[in-house]
Amino acid sequence: MSYVSIMPRARRYASDDLAQEILGRITRAALVMLGLAVVAAGVLIAPLPGPGGIPVIVVGLMLILRNSFKARRQFVKFQRAHPKMVYPIRRLLRREPEMILVAWQQTLRVERLVLPSRFRIAMRLRRRWKLKRRRSASA
Repeated sequence: MSYVSIMPRARRYASDDLAQEILGRITRAALVMLGLAVVAAGVLIAPLPGPGGIPVIVVGLMLILRNSFKARRQFVKFQRAHPKMVYPIRRLLRREPEMILVAWQQTLRVERLVLPSRFRIAMRLRRRWKLKRRRSASA
């Protein structure tokens, strides 16, 4: 009695590879277009009260940068030219982004740029929190 394999051997054809490559390119192009639309929506949402536009823009940038080699190269060039400006965006583009820490850091930066020192609420909260931590650690 001979054993015959139920499943036929998997053959790979050049036309299958070509079709897969074309499908991959179309998918990447579609994701880049979706990312551009999301960034545009974030820019439109940005003037509204609250931080609604920034997270939307970051999601759009994530889509674009993960699917476009040219955009990634431009982003690296911009990062080298303006590292302080791009650093929060890079932190948000990580696999496990530190959303709350980035938001807090940006709040402190904007507060320092916009408000005089006597009106900086977040800075005072940070100092009080640090004092409480020191007191609890020394006790």
